Amino acid sequence: MNTIIILILIGIAAGILSGFVGIGGGVVIVPALIYFFGMTQMQAQGTSLFLMLPPIGILAVMNYYKTGNVNIWYGIIIAGTFVIGGYFGSKISLRLSPNLVKIIFGTFMLYVAFKMIVSGWKGIQSE
Repeated sequence: MNTIIILILIGIAAGILSGFVGIGGGVVIVPALIYFFGMTQMQAQGTSLFLMLPPIGILAVMNYYKTGNVNIWYGIIIAGTFVIGGYFGSKISLRLSPNLVKIIFGTFMLYVAFKMIVSGWKGIQSE
């Protein structure tokens, strides 16, 4: 498949999931860049972070804002500290083995997925 088409599909999938469940696009983008393009963990993370530079989520945020589902104050605080955390996180990541970073990334995704599945299942049972 053409590289441009794959990149477009990755972007659309990440955008839809981000707007649908509020996840960062990196959860989709990083694994996709590794799988489809053979990028290293570091290259995929750097590329994923690069696309966050422009205000990519503005249209999705507008939809949530219109329905009263955006806490602007919390967002400002998190965004400000995200910049600092992102700086130090990238410094730490670049000093570690790419394979170790891949293990940490995958383990974190599995942990979060497990917690959400258990929580959702309990919610369904109590309905």
